[in-house]
Amino acid sequence: MGSHLVDMLADAGHEVHGTYYGSVNLVNEIKNRANLVRCDVGNFPVVRRLIADVRPEQIFHLAAQSYPTKSWDNPWDTIRTNITGTTNVFEAVKYIKLKCRILVAGSSAQYGFVDAKDVPIKESQSMKPLHPYGVSKVAQEGLAYQYWKNFGIDAFTMRIFNTTGPRKVNDVCADFTKQLAAIDLGLQEPVIKVGNLETKRAITDVRDEIRGFVLAVEKAKAGEAYNISGSHAYLIKDILETAISFCSVKPKVEVDPKLLRPTDETIIFGDSAKFKDATGWQQEIPIEKTIEDMLKYWRVKLAK
Repeated sequence: MGSHLVDMLADAGHEVHGTYYGSVNLVNEIKNRANLVRCDVGNFPVVRRLIADVRPEQIFHLAAQSYPTKSWDNPWDTIRTNITGTTNVFEAVKYIKLKCRILVAGSSAQYGFVDAKDVPIKESQSMKPLHPYGVSKVAQEGLAYQYWKNFGIDAFTMRIFNTTGPRKVNDVCADFTKQLAAIDLGLQEPVIKVGNLETKRAITDVRDEIRGFVLAVEKAKAGEAYNISGSHAYLIKDILETAISFCSVKPKVEVDPKLLRPTDETIIFGDSAKFKDATGWQQEIPIEKTIEDMLKYWRVKLAK
């Protein structure tokens, strides 16, 4: 999301500053579009100094440990990055008395299991997250609210549902398309490894998502939280079949136990009516276009 956000903001003529940390594979793709610096969001003096130097008018706070499975393996890193990191951003803005808008990236993982009768999920749905990642996102939203309520910092939260597109890694669509591109190029045997194919997910193209973020900083209300979700829930098995339909080689499909989660929400599908009413945002890119573009991206990247 960050890389596409950099592209969109740079194309609109903004002065863009961005941070990265660890082994980020997209820095080289956007390094000429923004002033990029390495920053551990968990280090308060570094975050405070950076925000004081840049004095941004808008902050898109997307920095996070964002993989649920990794949050089980190392919950300490997830809590430090997501909760302490968010506290550091707000404390830095508070410390230097900076007037700016802050978009905080929340997640559908905040909701956890939801009964079928409550789908699509509204913002009023109770939150029962299933992993440390989801818990950390509930905390991030709570921090955004309390810094607005207590200190007047102009912040709001976007509860992001499944998002994918070119450059994405480590989600189901990226895993499918990367493997299929490798098979088409002869770099992998014609066997695709999959996890649970019986869940349903509403999926938004990252380019639609980022357009929504830009609208949000213009029109969202401080202290509020908004769902941003695709408008249709797809069976993962159907997404796989769509991806295979764009390939020259039809692979064998095998379930890999390592790709199965201890708990897995049956359906993740949000009601975006509140956000649409506030901003006029609409999903525009169909899932077929998203999958096709992801396959093209991986074919080029793997061919190199």
